[in-house]
Amino acid sequence: MNSQTIEEGRGLAILSYFTFIGLIIAIIMNLNKKNEFTFFHIRQMLGLILMLIISNTVEAYVHSWLGTILWAITFLCWLHGLINAITRKPTPIPFLGDKFQNWFQNIK
Repeated sequence: MNSQTIEEGRGLAILSYFTFIGLIIAIIMNLNKKNEFTFFHIRQMLGLILMLIISNTVEAYVHSWLGTILWAITFLCWLHGLINAITRKPTPIPFLGDKFQNWFQNIK
């Protein structure tokens, strides 16, 4: 990715990290632009939403501290992704970020 692509997609990449609605808006607005930096962060956020669903499910049905720990890990990964979008870095979140890129590779 070149710096112009990153700069053009930065705003939507940041927006994608703000709630599910921000993610949907970023997807819709990027459909015509096809900015790879934005799509990179959209795929990261989709993975984070999946992590959040899993952590909430564990917390609701297992009734243990494990769900809270998973939620905290998800939050820290979200913060990492948001900071990367703000600082113009296409860096995947730790551990699962590369997997998210593979799982959601059709989103482009």
